[in-house]
Amino acid sequence: MKIKNDELRKMNDNELDKKLLEIRKALMKANAQIATGTVPDNPGEVKVLKKTIARIHTIRTEKRRQVNKVWVRSTL
Repeated sequence: MKIKNDELRKMNDNELDKKLLEIRKALMKANAQIATGTVPDNPGEVKVLKKTIARIHTIRTEKRRQVNKVWVRSTL
């Protein structure tokens, strides 16, 4: 479920929140499979899901900082 950065940057905040929730559910499912001792369908998926969650958080932070920069410049 790897998503490219360009696709994530095009999403608005609501879409990013929905995608984050969806990915977290998939990660919980994969972690549950590992905890019960069954082999997940794709063992490398856990790493990809964690990195995608980190990407989403990074993009949300970048967007927030961009808004703050514009606001600070406009108030000067």
